[in-house]
Amino acid sequence: MEIIQRIEKEAYQKKVLNKPNKKEFERFYKVIFDDKYLYDNQELVYNLKDGLSEEEIANVVFMLKSVGFLPFEALEEISKYIRTLENKYFLLFAYNGTGKTRLSMSFKDEAKQNGNADTLYFNAFTEDLFTWDNDLDNDEQRVLLLNKDSEFFGSRDVSSSDGKRLIETLDIDNKIRALLNRYADFNFLTLFDYEKVDENDDNLYWAVKFIREELVDDTTENIDFIKVSRGEENIFIWCFFLAICQLAIDGEENYNWVKYIYIDDPISSLDDNNTIAVASHLAQMLKKEGNNVKTIISSHHTLFFNVMCNELKNTNKYFLSKLGDANYTLTNTSDTPFFHHVSLIKDLHNAVETNVLYTYHFNILRSVLEKTASFHGFKFFSDCIKPLEDDEDKVLYTRMVNILSHGNYSLYEPREMLPENKQYFKQIFNDFITNYQFNPEIIPALTVESN
Repeated sequence: MEIIQRIEKEAYQKKVLNKPNKKEFERFYKVIFDDKYLYDNQELVYNLKDGLSEEEIANVVFMLKSVGFLPFEALEEISKYIRTLENKYFLLFAYNGTGKTRLSMSFKDEAKQNGNADTLYFNAFTEDLFTWDNDLDNDEQRVLLLNKDSEFFGSRDVSSSDGKRLIETLDIDNKIRALLNRYADFNFLTLFDYEKVDENDDNLYWAVKFIREELVDDTTENIDFIKVSRGEENIFIWCFFLAICQLAIDGEENYNWVKYIYIDDPISSLDDNNTIAVASHLAQMLKKEGNNVKTIISSHHTLFFNVMCNELKNTNKYFLSKLGDANYTLTNTSDTPFFHHVSLIKDLHNAVETNVLYTYHFNILRSVLEKTASFHGFKFFSDCIKPLEDDEDKVLYTRMVNILSHGNYSLYEPREMLPENKQYFKQIFNDFITNYQFNPEIIPALTVESN
């Protein structure tokens, strides 16, 4: 691989030394780099030593992928990389469609293929273990069925003399209830011998019936077999998973095989308040004294990810990006602004400072103004634009943003702004970051003239 044969000093400093988690690099990978490369003082370049074995070269390539200098060529490589880390927690942010769920399955399968399953995981597959039977014929007995063949429920383990499966012996309802009461006001009961209404079906199922208290004729009654909302269903499944996690964290004998907990996007369908509550409670559980189980959490939800970052300090925090069909990179999120809107404003700031302004930057500015107006309770994005002194009706700048953000400009065929439009853009943007101040370490005052 030619790209690893010679690495210029500047590239080493910017793309190898400063790109990854620096402590991680200095502890593990710098030794490999120093051992396998020779520095040329004349040409200011690091040359890969001759005569290295295939295994040594493979280690160099893996190291360069791990620090972000080379892309990972498959999700399986990333799961192997995660397993090399010593940190107790690993947080991963990625947009939908990047491959988070597949990465969680790859991580789980790696140990399982060796006959040593070690990962308790929550992802879209976990949610699919719960399916509704809505009793469409009678519309009376609505239950959430559990896939009793799944190992998630410990259904293959028979741990008691009466032949009951593990899940039936754990008093799981009370463990779930203690968690669920934080988020929901309905009750439930797990039925391990549920018979469907269908008289042609003699099978026994595992099912959950949901119960809600209602006031009937001034008397409180339990209404059985209610249908809960999608959000309530998700939080129930999440609490079911947490109850199992709690057993692993507490060292319950039947779950001592769990070395990792892998959680992928646990909070879909939840509002912001519940998202914060879920993240906070999860962090408290993971930080429990004596917990020796390592945890990997991936999400596309910025609020959830940010709360987890704040709660689990001093941990690995990465942004997963997809580069084409099968290449991926990991970027340390502490290197760049994480929140999407801050990142956009940072990009606009850089564009103004360098005077490299394209027409699509008006689209980005419009997006930022719309979100700002919504956050501050304004009716129109134009309320966040400072008008010219002789433009009391705020017509000029608003019209500029409105017209130029409606252009069908492609990010892949950028057109540079006309000089007069650049000046309008700079003035609007400068007024915006002056009126709505951000962290000056990320978005400092402009150094270029804006008018």
